Amino acid sequence: MEYAHILFDEKGPLVKITFNRPKVLNALNSALLKEFSHALDKISEDDTFRAVVLTGAGDKAFVAGADISELAKLTPLQAKQFARTSQDIIDRLQTLPVPVIAAVNGFALGGGTEIALACDFIYASETAVFGQPEINLGLIPGFGGTQRLPRRVNIGRAKEMIFTGAMIKAAEAMAMGLVNRVFPRSELMNEVMKTASSIASKGRVALRAAKETINAGMDVDLKTGCRIEVDAFALCMASSDAKEGTSAFLEKRKATFDGGYQE
Repeated sequence: MEYAHILFDEKGPLVKITFNRPKVLNALNSALLKEFSHALDKISEDDTFRAVVLTGAGDKAFVAGADISELAKLTPLQAKQFARTSQDIIDRLQTLPVPVIAAVNGFALGGGTEIALACDFIYASETAVFGQPEINLGLIPGFGGTQRLPRRVNIGRAKEMIFTGAMIKAAEAMAMGLVNRVFPRSELMNEVMKTASSIASKGRVALRAAKETINAGMDVDLKTGCRIEVDAFALCMASSDAKEGTSAFLEKRKATFDGGYQE
């Protein structure tokens, strides 16, 4: 599939996806979402990828939300299908078997915040702005924002953002736990790629097990979550990565992981 609305850049085990509609602040339309869905399938099916970075083209926006010119024409039934399809895509983003970092370089509003929330964590530039402004259109978030935002930050802060439609700057987003780290705009991508490269150097089996275990544990009680962890830990021990990692530690050398399982 040829991409017209996203850029898909591979560099060894790293993938960078750039939302590429800068003239409309990378707003999400059906065509972009279809391409993004295809890109997620490509990542899921390729075991060589170990980390993904999402960002936006231009210097103004990550994703400024859904394309209102398209959204305004939907009937209620079409709106339901649009939201359902979009949620399915964002669910697949959240459950990708590899870690995903959102590099928020500007406006992340509506669907932009919702996409960032489905990533494993967020790095932002000092000029980044977050918000769920759907209430100003007589709507509510439809891409998972009413569910993911309260799970990421204090529920009161989530309700405040959704009820008021207010936008918050990067420093405030970090203070409330939405963003992990904030950098000057000129340093953002270097810092994101540095972290992504560090992650990609780890064992594939352990990375996938860690992500799946954390995500699964968020929806169950502590005791059940710990049982999930026990099973995942044991599975990691079946991998050649575990053998390599422990051997490298004992031999005082750097581990080189191949991501396979022992025979």
